[in-house]
Amino acid sequence: MSRIALTGTRIVLADRVVEGQALLLEGDRILGLAAADALPADCMVEPLNGGYLLPGFIDTQVNGGGDVLFNDMPCIEGICAIAKAHRRYGTTGLLPTLISDYPKVVEAAIAAGEAALVRGIPGVLGVHIEGPHLNAAKKGIHDQNRFTRVDAEVIARLSAPTAGRRIVTLAPELAPEGTVRALTEAGVLVCAGHSLATYDQARAALAEGLTGFTHLFNAMTQLLSRDPGMVGAALEDRTSHFGLIADGFHVHPAAMRVALAARGAEGVMLVTDAMPPVGGTLGRFTLMDQDIKVADGLCTGPDGTLAGSALTMAQALRNAMDMIGCDMVTASRMASGNPARFLRLDHETGTIAPGLRADLVHLDDARLVQSTWIGGAREDFGE
Repeated sequence: MSRIALTGTRIVLADRVVEGQALLLEGDRILGLAAADALPADCMVEPLNGGYLLPGFIDTQVNGGGDVLFNDMPCIEGICAIAKAHRRYGTTGLLPTLISDYPKVVEAAIAAGEAALVRGIPGVLGVHIEGPHLNAAKKGIHDQNRFTRVDAEVIARLSAPTAGRRIVTLAPELAPEGTVRALTEAGVLVCAGHSLATYDQARAALAEGLTGFTHLFNAMTQLLSRDPGMVGAALEDRTSHFGLIADGFHVHPAAMRVALAARGAEGVMLVTDAMPPVGGTLGRFTLMDQDIKVADGLCTGPDGTLAGSALTMAQALRNAMDMIGCDMVTASRMASGNPARFLRLDHETGTIAPGLRADLVHLDDARLVQSTWIGGAREDFGE
């Protein structure tokens, strides 16, 4: 098995950016760093010509891409199209996300995710089931006619064994006591979202094993002086993670900066909440019989309700730097390392370190994607 040396770029590690070094790969693994002017004789050199080499981005909330909505194509072909569309923007790991839908569609999505994992579709880490066990008062663009209560059948459906990772977003105040614990004990990563949960209810869910909060600030109870709400619980807790849609539409940059200051960078995951236009050619799409228009990166329903985003992870990283004021290392941690840790995959991916899988993204000096590697397999783009 030949060794590859990636040279001529700045390498973004977990705690610093290094120059004058090469990254050595062998097969699907990272071997480590070597001085660029003293490479092993058996290396095949691949010059990258400037820019930055980062761990590939990991997106835990991807509704669609390549003009495909997961709800409309909850099958392996749909997952393949979505994963391919996001790869060109540096995403080397993702969870196709199903928006609230009928039980048969949820079952099809879970089955499709398992088929994609078994087939080894590049970048697929599992599936995210966002609803339909949500609060209608915080429905957002979701169709409340598809909402259902959690019962034993639902828990059994969501707890079915998986070869990867499964995220479930629910409104904890509507779930019977013990629901979060039962799902967590089955290996499900439970997040709170689209919810009217009080601070105390959110804390109770955390005590049962809640691991995350879906798109912080959006569709949840806010932080008030005498009523901290779900946002207060999310910012206070030091064991969970929260997703942040850093597109400049969902959350004001000042609110993002406050969240980062309150929680610390280790709790933040950049997510896209991406819809079909990412990597696609169409300027509109249909979601639950609603016509969604896309203009200047903004996806809205007929009444102006936000309908996911047209954000890419590469743009989210740039926005974290430009809107929030993060440095490259911190932005990379929020786009890669933290999602990997949330998914309990940090032993396998999410940082550039010896022994980890060679999941990488090369950005040019303008921070635009040039190439990605998934398990050492390179694909060139030029964003």
